[in-house]
Amino acid sequence: MLNIFTLANGRLFQEEIDALEELSKFQPIWVDLEAPTLEEKRWIKQYYGLSIPEDAMDEDIEESARFYREDNDELHIRSDFLIADDDEPRTVRVAFILNLENDALKSKGVLFSIHDEDVPVFRLLRMRARRAPGLIEDAKEVLLKLFDADAEYSADTLEGIYDEVEKVSNKVLSGNMTDDLAGEVLGAIARHEDMSGRIRRNVMDTRRAVSFMMRSKMLNSEQFEEARQILRDMDSLDSHTAFLFDKINFLMDATVGFININQNKIIKIFSVASVALLPPTLIASIYGMNFKFLPELDWTLGYPYALVLMVASALVPMWYFRKRGWLK
Repeated sequence: MLNIFTLANGRLFQEEIDALEELSKFQPIWVDLEAPTLEEKRWIKQYYGLSIPEDAMDEDIEESARFYREDNDELHIRSDFLIADDDEPRTVRVAFILNLENDALKSKGVLFSIHDEDVPVFRLLRMRARRAPGLIEDAKEVLLKLFDADAEYSADTLEGIYDEVEKVSNKVLSGNMTDDLAGEVLGAIARHEDMSGRIRRNVMDTRRAVSFMMRSKMLNSEQFEEARQILRDMDSLDSHTAFLFDKINFLMDATVGFININQNKIIKIFSVASVALLPPTLIASIYGMNFKFLPELDWTLGYPYALVLMVASALVPMWYFRKRGWLK
């Protein structure tokens, strides 16, 4: 899918392109390719003179090769964006190519973005740019606003994790922790820990991309200050993710502790039963070994006496355990 974005009266407008001839009708500042076909890549090369690298969206590219500047002033940035899906949280690799001087369009820069699937941050920026005139002025501003929206998206996701962790905390601290509830809590904790880790990685990646833009000396004074504010917002998220990791670890330890308590209760029952049954076993062993003749033939009350003695020897330890509070 090929979409282009133009500025009109300070607002960002989106146009979906279905043919090469349609590109000549617009003067975009942002060209977005979502899961582009070979034909769409050919249109970009033919009209804009831009060759999209074959490894643009590769996941195994070296970290040091994700940010660089070409001799023709093309700025290449490969950044990961978070998709906080409850069923399948993941990150999507997006390749940005910022063409600062585009002779084909006689414009002062066009941003090209290539990705395999739709990104929530992109939708958020498109919605804001349509409603807020003057939000975006050029292609560099688009890239900055994307990273700014990415920081806010990470913050919103963290806020959602805060709420979910609070619900888990209420379950853990309620004091009525069954094995089924413990399994449910452990599953929720694992999901929140995974999401927190993804947010932290996403924040680190965005911080590196914004720092690279600042070092490239491509930003004006206002944009440079905006980039610094984005970095400050990213830094503020670190303390929140650290707190979440600590709280998640606490809930994990507490849940495992409750599981151990439940297991100890089961082991306690078997321990008490084994101790209580030792005297009857001893009596049965002595009774069966120390009679010259069978008791039922020599003594009529032999069996009833032995049975009463065995029951009494089992009840006395149980009474003692109960008196000491070991059965509670």
